[in-house]
Amino acid sequence: MKVILQEDVAGQGKRGDLVEVSEGYARNYLLPRKLATKATPDALNAYKQQERARQDGAVRAKERAQDLAERMKDMVVHVHAKAGSQGRLFGAVTAAHVADALKEQYRLEIDKHKLVLEEPIKHCGRHEIKVKLGSEISARLQVEVGE
Repeated sequence: MKVILQEDVAGQGKRGDLVEVSEGYARNYLLPRKLATKATPDALNAYKQQERARQDGAVRAKERAQDLAERMKDMVVHVHAKAGSQGRLFGAVTAAHVADALKEQYRLEIDKHKLVLEEPIKHCGRHEIKVKLGSEISARLQVEVGE
């Protein structure tokens, strides 16, 4: 029996997948728990429309991420932190600090989890960090740390 999964099901597939399962499994487990719906012609048409809309949304999101990556190429984010006499910071600059500075200086809201720091920044100066903007798209961002 063909069904369209409404939720992720271990061993079968992810939400929105069209899968072939045994009739008993569908009737006794998937359908009563609303984990799947029967693949009727109407449901298949709705599935195809949703799939097209999802693909279009993914294409638009990828284009936005590429545009943002191009804009970030020239950005320099200034982060202020207290430092000692030799430029060593009291504490460290983390991804959260950089995300806040991006929001304040460029009005860009980027989740701190998308900012990749190999280790927290502990010295004054210019540092380059990686920003994951989407599937397969990343950018480099310059961070200037000073007092």
